[in-house]
Amino acid sequence: MLEYRADFLIGFFSTFLLQVGGIFFIWVIFDNIGDIQGWTFYEVTLIYGMLTLAKSINHIFFDNLWVLGQQYVRQGKFDVLLLRPISPLFHLVADKIQQDGFGNLVIGIILVTKSVMELGIGFTVLDFFMMLVFVISGGFIFAAINLITTTTSFWFVESNMFMWSTFSLSEFALYPLGIYHKAIGILLTWLIPYAFASYYPAGFFLDKGPIMMSLLTPVIAVVLWFIALRVWNFGISNYSSTGS
Repeated sequence: MLEYRADFLIGFFSTFLLQVGGIFFIWVIFDNIGDIQGWTFYEVTLIYGMLTLAKSINHIFFDNLWVLGQQYVRQGKFDVLLLRPISPLFHLVADKIQQDGFGNLVIGIILVTKSVMELGIGFTVLDFFMMLVFVISGGFIFAAINLITTTTSFWFVESNMFMWSTFSLSEFALYPLGIYHKAIGILLTWLIPYAFASYYPAGFFLDKGPIMMSLLTPVIAVVLWFIALRVWNFGISNYSSTGS
């Protein structure tokens, strides 16, 4: 990643500045209205920070899922993955580490740390452990949803429209679910559960919302991966080579 340092730094700072822009937008809102349905600025930035950390895990380690259709199925490279004596999914994921995601990781750490300090949350060893569990689980929730949507490449080749339309819904998870219509809450909780990567884990530390929902985060991650792997294996069973 450091062989071309300028490229690495441009990617790092571009994602970093993109997140800074989003935070500035939130600051402008709160500077004018004070709070959103009882949620303060730093409570919302804690939600924002946790989602950013979860995204960074997905961005760094699972970013290659985005190009399955375009660079592997369409060009016939996926056949090579099937011939090698390792899991084709592991091979696909391991083919690329996305350095741009480190920008998200840094801004996420800064956001969560600053929010915790400003809110006066006293972190114990258990809290640090739970934070780690929530962040890793959130990252795998993002990855599982991306895996499900990218698997459509085996039928449609170009899966980015499905991935982007689903991934864009994660923007709703940057804020408390209570500010949306109930249908949005149901969507982000039970259908496309991005809320388990931000809102519910943040509620665990803020003592807001149902604590049991936050504790379901790793369970949701495991269930989603079980579903994603079943969908992936079904997709592979229906895959036909480029030349077929």
